Amino acid sequence: MSWSVMAAVEVGRLAVPGASLHYEVRGTGPLLLLIAAGSSDATVFEESAAVLAARHRVISYDPRGNSRSVLHGPPVDQRVEVHADDAARLIDHVAAGGEPVRVFGSCSGGLAALELTMGRPDRIQRVVVHEPPAMALLPDAEEHRAFFEDVHEVFRQEGVTAALDRLSAIFGGSPAPALPRAHDNSTFFLAHVMRPFTRHVPDLTALEAVAGRVVTAGGEASRTYAVHRPVVALAERLGHRPVLFPGGHMGYAKDPVGFAGRLIEVLAATAPSRGR
Repeated sequence: MSWSVMAAVEVGRLAVPGASLHYEVRGTGPLLLLIAAGSSDATVFEESAAVLAARHRVISYDPRGNSRSVLHGPPVDQRVEVHADDAARLIDHVAAGGEPVRVFGSCSGGLAALELTMGRPDRIQRVVVHEPPAMALLPDAEEHRAFFEDVHEVFRQEGVTAALDRLSAIFGGSPAPALPRAHDNSTFFLAHVMRPFTRHVPDLTALEAVAGRVVTAGGEASRTYAVHRPVVALAERLGHRPVLFPGGHMGYAKDPVGFAGRLIEVLAATAPSRGR
């Protein structure tokens, strides 16, 4: 077993407006923030973070409302901007002296990562966004909006299992993989995250100003799935070509070592040429 797997984990809690965030820090080196997707939490990154910690100081956390990051009040529909603000507060808390930060965000976490980069260009050195569900960028955006409305209605009428089965259509019809997580957050995701995040429209003009810091990415195995299409549209707008990672939409959970190795390569590579 390598020393990276044995790396000590610092566990902390940060109060943010309306919530309390559970976070974990591993390793030493340049700061790398991992932002989890949808119903996931820091647990999904445990194996990949252990590998990444050999070269980075890695921060992972439970997004507000998921698992150990509890809300201070009743659950409400989530906003990408609020999740980005949480991430900004977390890096300010962990990284002293304005240290530059690298960021990886998956799915809904990718939308938060983009918003974070636009809002804090003074702190974000590089951001890798892996298949963010920016369906509003697609020419058939209204069809996708109707699809997620349908999934939400199935959730209301028939429950979580039926809704997740319906949602699988954007992942090629495959059942959702069993992901490591501290708690099952599917109900919160379907009720309060899925619709507002898939409706979110990134500020493309603001993104173009930081395009040189953005790496658009997707899964080798999910290139033919609907969930992959927004990152292609985003890459075209920014003048990039998407970088491919092992596996599909959740490749970091199914092949954490291979995925982490690819992320290390991408972060070490030359940044895209366009933008500042």
